[in-house]
Amino acid sequence: MKNTFLIGAATSAHQVEGNNINSDCWAMEHMKYTSYTEPSGDAVDHYNRYEEDICLLAQSGLNAYRFSIEWARIEPQEGQFNESEVDHYLKVIKCCKENGVEPIVTLHHFSSPKWLICKGGWEAETTPADFERYVRFVVEHIGKELNYICTINEANIGLQIAAISERYKRQMTALAEKMRSEQTSDGQVQVGINLQKMMENQKLAAKENRRIFGTPQPQNFAGSRTLNGDNLIMEAHKRAKAAIKEIAPNIKVGLTLSLHDIQAVSGGEALAEKEWDDEFMHYLPAIRDDDFLGIQNYTRSQIGPNGILPVPDGAEVTQMDYEFYPQALEAVIRRVAKEFKGELIVTENGIATSNDERRTAFIDAATDGVARCITDNIPVKGYLYWSLFDNFEWQKGYSKTFGLIAVDRNTMERKPKDSFYMLAKI
Repeated sequence: MKNTFLIGAATSAHQVEGNNINSDCWAMEHMKYTSYTEPSGDAVDHYNRYEEDICLLAQSGLNAYRFSIEWARIEPQEGQFNESEVDHYLKVIKCCKENGVEPIVTLHHFSSPKWLICKGGWEAETTPADFERYVRFVVEHIGKELNYICTINEANIGLQIAAISERYKRQMTALAEKMRSEQTSDGQVQVGINLQKMMENQKLAAKENRRIFGTPQPQNFAGSRTLNGDNLIMEAHKRAKAAIKEIAPNIKVGLTLSLHDIQAVSGGEALAEKEWDDEFMHYLPAIRDDDFLGIQNYTRSQIGPNGILPVPDGAEVTQMDYEFYPQALEAVIRRVAKEFKGELIVTENGIATSNDERRTAFIDAATDGVARCITDNIPVKGYLYWSLFDNFEWQKGYSKTFGLIAVDRNTMERKPKDSFYMLAKI
């Protein structure tokens, strides 16, 4: 598999497994003043149906599956590890390999153990050491079975959320009751969050947060990040990478970043450069020597003299309010490759839509761009569509359909879409 182009799909544990009861996300979903539209519940029951799902993926002709290991399952209480849970993930990995599928494991994909958040979460100086301890336990048990590990998913998402949260506050102040409900800043960050609901619930939630997490402002991973918190995430990545290389030096290690095709409109050149620095360039010192970088892209951002511009009038938008713009992926790969000299894997790229023909068109255009990059000797080693399933899109719930496979959540029946088979033919 090492010399084969990796083509497949991605998931994250909390979004597909179900009943992740020891995580911060599970706690937040069940709060009275929650920003989640609904709880995850059984999700798509991938925890119990992984064999069926991996076999389905393999039978279509896809050869790679990126999935995450849930820290809250492995270490439900601080310092107390659950060996049966790490054995579960070992079975998932072996199932992949038995079916000719390359397993690409992510060790942290947004959700965290509740106890970690009670300690200060992703702004606590103790978190890099806590993460390293968890990583060591996992890799000691499963490392010999793996070729690729992503330490942290979208390590830069916290700064993106902080920036759009600040923009959103300014919108609310300026527009007050006249704020347009049809288009908000939600579509400018590549994760399912409900900014409006978050702002409305802020005061009411503070008291409940204090009761559940011991603080009115819990520092969850997919929340607004300070610069110090951003540095702590890079420290957690570096410590995790060192531990992995010590235990299993042959594993290729990297992280993933949420990246937009940032385009300057006349007068916005300086702000566009700053946006790219915030999103990518300032992470280079921490990741420059990584074996690979996971690129995660869904759309573009146009920057004018006053900042990010709304989606152009008349442009097609997805269920997530992203502009339909599959050309963004090629542009991002080319820009990243100028600075990062390791391997590149597209670890997420996709579209939330109820129209599978538009999903097929998106994949076709995006992968054409990947092919052009490869022709130009850019070391792109894989393309992993997001997501394998219609699944739990965080605070947005189950209404956003990214999947190659639909799931009847009453029966859990899997229903592959035409786009699923189209991707396999590529």
